[in-house]
Amino acid sequence: MQLSNYLFFTTTCEPALAFYSECGLGRVTLLVRHGDRGLPVANESMRGKIMHSRFEGPGIAFYASDNDDAEPMRGSAHMLTLDDREETSRLFEKLARGGRITTPLAVQPWGSFFGKLTDRFGVQWMLDCAG
Repeated sequence: MQLSNYLFFTTTCEPALAFYSECGLGRVTLLVRHGDRGLPVANESMRGKIMHSRFEGPGIAFYASDNDDAEPMRGSAHMLTLDDREETSRLFEKLARGGRITTPLAVQPWGSFFGKLTDRFGVQWMLDCAG
């Protein structure tokens, strides 16, 4: 058994996945669009948007799609555990571009180099680098 997150966007799935690739998290390994291969489209405005995708990188795997009835992101965060502070800082800065930092990246009272942010697509990220 493996738990994987599934991110729901309304119409920004494709730019979000491109952003995560630019940040160095990985790449899209599967992509199906609304209306591809004769698949029905419930709402014509969704034609060509992402119906289902898989994103993978070293230690990362999640799914994402566009849905016209998607609710705003809330109540969940991707937590990335790293072992290099410079890499943690670099990735935190990239993910924070255009987003909002909610916990600045710093050594926290429990000893980890940790920070939390919401990226420009509304996805929450926590980055943690032990001791």
